[in-house]
Amino acid sequence: MNTILRRLLIGAGAVLLVGIVVLGAGWLYFVNYSPDRARYPVRGIDVSHHQGAIDWPLVAADDVSFVIIKATEGGDYVDERFAENLRDARAAGLTVGAYHYFTLCRPGAEQAANFLATVPRDQDLLPPVVDLEYEGNCDADRSPEAVRAELDAFLAPVEAAFGQQAVFYITYGFFDDYAKYLPRRPLWTRWIAWHPADENWLLWQYHNAGRVNGIDGDVDLNVLQGGRETLTSLVRLSPA
Repeated sequence: MNTILRRLLIGAGAVLLVGIVVLGAGWLYFVNYSPDRARYPVRGIDVSHHQGAIDWPLVAADDVSFVIIKATEGGDYVDERFAENLRDARAAGLTVGAYHYFTLCRPGAEQAANFLATVPRDQDLLPPVVDLEYEGNCDADRSPEAVRAELDAFLAPVEAAFGQQAVFYITYGFFDDYAKYLPRRPLWTRWIAWHPADENWLLWQYHNAGRVNGIDGDVDLNVLQGGRETLTSLVRLSPA
């Protein structure tokens, strides 16, 4: 092997080694990322049927204070594990809430009826959450005015029934397209493994592949803006 070829191979090997080290460091940063717990002491998760059967006492013992559970989607879908998750998470001592995945292809009033028929209103709950994102949504090309009208049609009956404002879970793309057209509501922001650009949020989803005892596989991890007193203040029994 001549000297030039040997040097080229050594150089390529060095570049490959550096790449592996950088990727490995990046992966370790990602999987272990967690916000400053002194600054954000209240941690929670959000779940759906995708997490399968959950051992809620183990979850509650693993530094988890609250859980927001998928209840409904669109005008007729009900998450198959919602009732079970709600009951068992509450029994384990967790603060609980429910979210609705808002689809752009169904009238807001129909979606509100689905959510109200599914989520009990005789129990203390966190504010209802509206999931606003493109991932998994229908392909409807909706104007901002149309989206706002259907969202208002959802919010009016839901907020009246639960006696408090909803929270918007909103992803980057949806926020960029519709933020200035949406009514003002507390925000649940999604910044994976990176601190949000500002503090204008109530909840921060900081990981989409976290691990928690009692759950097989990945789960979304979140923190609350504030301490235990803030979490307590958010829980409310719906008006009779």
